[in-house]
Amino acid sequence: MSNGLGLGLGSAGFVERHGLYSDEQARAVTAVAARIEELGLRTVRLVLVDQHGIARSKHVSGAGAIAAMHNGADFSGAIYSLDTGNRVFPPAFVQGGGFGIDEFTGFPDVVVVPDPTTLRVLPWADRTGWMICDVYFSSGTPVPLDGRAQLRAQLARLREAGYSYMAGLEVELYITRLARDEIRFEDVGQGEPGPAPDVEVFQRGYQFLSDVRLDGIGDTLEAIRDALWEIGLPPRSIEDEWGPGQIEFTFGPLEGLAAADAMIIFRSAVKAICNRRGLLASCMCWPALSNFFPSGWHLHESLVDRESGANAFASDTDLLTPVGRHFVAGLLDSAPAMAVFGNPTLNSYPRFRPYSFAPDRVTWAANNRGTLISIQGAPGDPGTHVENRLGEPAANPYLWIAANIAAGLDGMNAAAEPPPIVESDPYAVEAPPLPQSLGEAVDALAASEVYRTAFGDSLVDYLVMMKRSEIEAHAKAGDASAWEMAEYLEMF
Repeated sequence: MSNGLGLGLGSAGFVERHGLYSDEQARAVTAVAARIEELGLRTVRLVLVDQHGIARSKHVSGAGAIAAMHNGADFSGAIYSLDTGNRVFPPAFVQGGGFGIDEFTGFPDVVVVPDPTTLRVLPWADRTGWMICDVYFSSGTPVPLDGRAQLRAQLARLREAGYSYMAGLEVELYITRLARDEIRFEDVGQGEPGPAPDVEVFQRGYQFLSDVRLDGIGDTLEAIRDALWEIGLPPRSIEDEWGPGQIEFTFGPLEGLAAADAMIIFRSAVKAICNRRGLLASCMCWPALSNFFPSGWHLHESLVDRESGANAFASDTDLLTPVGRHFVAGLLDSAPAMAVFGNPTLNSYPRFRPYSFAPDRVTWAANNRGTLISIQGAPGDPGTHVENRLGEPAANPYLWIAANIAAGLDGMNAAAEPPPIVESDPYAVEAPPLPQSLGEAVDALAASEVYRTAFGDSLVDYLVMMKRSEIEAHAKAGDASAWEMAEYLEMF
């Protein structure tokens, strides 16, 4: 196999010309190219994670992947004009692509640059590799709508403050059977999504942590487990949740960018393996199916003092250190606006109700499943960390983690103190309510100085525009539940 530099892919020397690789990435290029050649990979999937957190990809040859690590590769920028139903939501051919970013005028291509440190060889696909990409304009400037770039920026701010970020993933999702062999997709125009796939559930009725139920789908879970092990992402635990076919996976702590990357490849792996077995895995929060409960994504997070290497939240004498309290205060203060990042679909908000095991108001406590923020740990526990219980599994992991860091940093910079900790029923205390709809959350984001300062007006205004378009489409639907099923079940 040649080094791929003469394939006409991308722009010659794009990566080096614009200084886009870190020292670690630059060192990895040679090793990754050698591995591609050694394994005889015939396909490498270059993955762009879009604004919704969906993995979109261009499949290139092994030589093409080597070339892309030097030249980048063109990728349609039109994906940034698509809402959750793959409808074009802005007036796309006006100046700035309809959302005020000049480089998007005229549906141009963007340039994807694979991160060589993310190479995985997919055990479920023949001689196939997989790399997550960063996204740039042809000028070499990062695309401001790229969540991975936004997370890098927040991690850099955190490093400047003297900390690193660690996250543990706790994710629920549904696995269902397709009820017919083929799904027919119809072009039904801008206002209405296509039909949702017909599905049936693995089991009916309510159960929780049932060994028999887990064993009943053991074949599929073992295939997922083994694939995740082979790509270097072994699950820490797999559990049966309340709903039929509802499964929870947890993973050990990972560094910030690696945690977000892990969420992308986890969701992609589960969906791909299930799809190849005639199943549908969905991270839609609350499918409108019999006996289904909402799914959540609980984000476990802590900071590490870069000088000492110690957990910056763990205290010998208190539940949290002052840094930990300030971080929590920031999360609570920005919770209404943060909801757009953690709960980007209309389908998620009905779960914010009393006694649902999801939060319904802005509260915090120690080890409490009813609060927004639950502190896992105790005085003297070196593993003490924050659990943010706001999110749903469909969240864009880069934007969701970045939103937590930005809010936490705001609290740290202001030395903010959280309200009194909840020591009784979290659904009965006086506290500000969480948004009861995506519209309320979007309004909070539009007014958020914290997120406008952290992410820039371009991203905030873009997300507000996109989500308001989605809300309008939902409002026009004759059957809201059917609209949500068609919009979210397969996509997420």
